[in-house]
Amino acid sequence: MSSPFEHEPVMVDEVVAVFGPVPPGVLVDATVGGGGHARALLDAHTHLSVLGLDRDPDAVAAASERLGPYGERARVRHSRFDRITEEAAGDDRGDVSGVLFDLGVSSPQLDRPERGFSFRADGPLDMRMDPTQPVTAADIVNGWREDDLAGLLRQHGDERHAGRIARAIVAARPIETTGELAEVVRSAIPAPARRRGGHPARRTFQALRIAVNDELAVLPGAIDAAIALLVPGGRCAALAYHSGEDRIVKDRFREASTGGCTCPPNLPCGCGAQPAARLLKRGAWKPTAEEIARNPRAESARLRAVERLAPTIPDRDADVPHTDPAGGPRP
Repeated sequence: MSSPFEHEPVMVDEVVAVFGPVPPGVLVDATVGGGGHARALLDAHTHLSVLGLDRDPDAVAAASERLGPYGERARVRHSRFDRITEEAAGDDRGDVSGVLFDLGVSSPQLDRPERGFSFRADGPLDMRMDPTQPVTAADIVNGWREDDLAGLLRQHGDERHAGRIARAIVAARPIETTGELAEVVRSAIPAPARRRGGHPARRTFQALRIAVNDELAVLPGAIDAAIALLVPGGRCAALAYHSGEDRIVKDRFREASTGGCTCPPNLPCGCGAQPAARLLKRGAWKPTAEEIARNPRAESARLRAVERLAPTIPDRDADVPHTDPAGGPRP
């Protein structure tokens, strides 16, 4: 029987290309979802096994089913990616050669109204990726102060009308369903603004989802931990769909590739910084027009990747270009 957690992996060819040159070992898929990326990686790279992590029990069940035919080459655990160090330490199949983060919400979560992620279908105000965690979107919508709600919408939703929306939410309490919230938000936004930029509630739902799941708070430490786990030549890649996620990925990868160097640009480093990794590409890879036409949800995706350096090879970074079209996917 097929799993109800069906999800088309984004930029799968580019992800597979990134991890082709890594040494034999374990690839940690830190957000395994339905197992689409993991299956493609296992099929393409026989020198890798996969440890899949996900905080969503439905995703864990789906990935376990989908990856079952790979036997011991694939293991799946119910765990959040900020526990990557502990989970990798418990795997006895070899060194960590790769880590993949596929951030944000998945299609199955959006498409199931009972999960409460979608503004297009009515359901409970939930939005928890892990249903065992205590805080729901309803708790925030009905419990936070107006100014705190407005700040959340500005910070995580880039919402221009945050103040108006927050006032409308407080006035409409209690709000119990996603449909009710979507209508409150729509009514709070001026009519001309409703006609551009997609659904008027999109940014509000995004901000609430990020807050409910504490997504951005745990991401920087998880990326740093992932890079530290890698063997030399191992690679860490991240797919981000939201500007806040992508800023964090870019910042942590830049920190790893410079070692935190504080010297002026274009001058030799004199502060003693030791890079831990090198960027595979300056900037991010983006999905092709063909993929966007096939899967419109891929349009906002940005893929970045770094390769772990040996800790005591001072001249290696000078010999290897920062842009690596041969070792990673082509732009």
